[in-house]
Amino acid sequence: MDERTMIYLGTTSLIAILLLLSPAQFGGLAAVVALLVILAIMVILVLNYADFVLFPVFTQILGIKTVPVKNYYIPKTSNSIVKYINGIYYATGYLTANIYKYVFTAENVDENEEIKMSEGPEKWERIVMNAGFPFRYNVLSSAEDVQRYREELEGRRGTLEFQLSKEMSSSAPNELTIQDLQRKMNVVDARIDRLSGGERPIDSVMYIETTAVGVSEKEAADALTNQLNHLQTLFSSFDLSITRVVGRELYHLFTYNYTVPDRDLLGETFSLER
Repeated sequence: MDERTMIYLGTTSLIAILLLLSPAQFGGLAAVVALLVILAIMVILVLNYADFVLFPVFTQILGIKTVPVKNYYIPKTSNSIVKYINGIYYATGYLTANIYKYVFTAENVDENEEIKMSEGPEKWERIVMNAGFPFRYNVLSSAEDVQRYREELEGRRGTLEFQLSKEMSSSAPNELTIQDLQRKMNVVDARIDRLSGGERPIDSVMYIETTAVGVSEKEAADALTNQLNHLQTLFSSFDLSITRVVGRELYHLFTYNYTVPDRDLLGETFSLER
């Protein structure tokens, strides 16, 4: 049972128990009980939408050390996976690294995107040469549900049609706005046509993994931070934002070294935005 499951279980159990009991049983404490229920619900919501912030705060304050598997643990900082064996500490950390969003194979892309793609291999080679330590670039991909994706596209097209109709019927229609809406509608139509032709869109989660070594946990953690900062600098040449992974996602990325998740788990754990 991972830390998120334990907290969910504890908070939901508390809510269930409190709601089953009659408020009259608490007497003058009824207001306090109501406040606890509200706080528990807020914790669940925060865990669902901002746990990457909340988990490190909880573990840091309470000094919680999570043990995902034998010989490994997640320190209270919740920013690495540590292995201790034979007097040596191995600290593993992760960076988010979604470089290119998926586009349909027959869909025209912006000219600048084509330039970025053509320069990609050379930039990658420079990154590997200048890293100075091993790292892994991981890609997990899964096919979208075609029917659900089609419904999303049709809904988006309906919204664009409404916006276009509203703009064209206004007293002073903006030609640039009209052209932009028409362009977006053409892109949506092209994607619907691709789906009809049998092409399936792809969702992916990409991340960088590296490990540092030290004779103490602090030394390994400091070395890991330096390596991750160095990788952030190197990958900035791709003109993207890379951030360090903290919180419960650490546990999931660690387990992905041993098991391949299905799309439902990927969607639950990460935001698979197109």
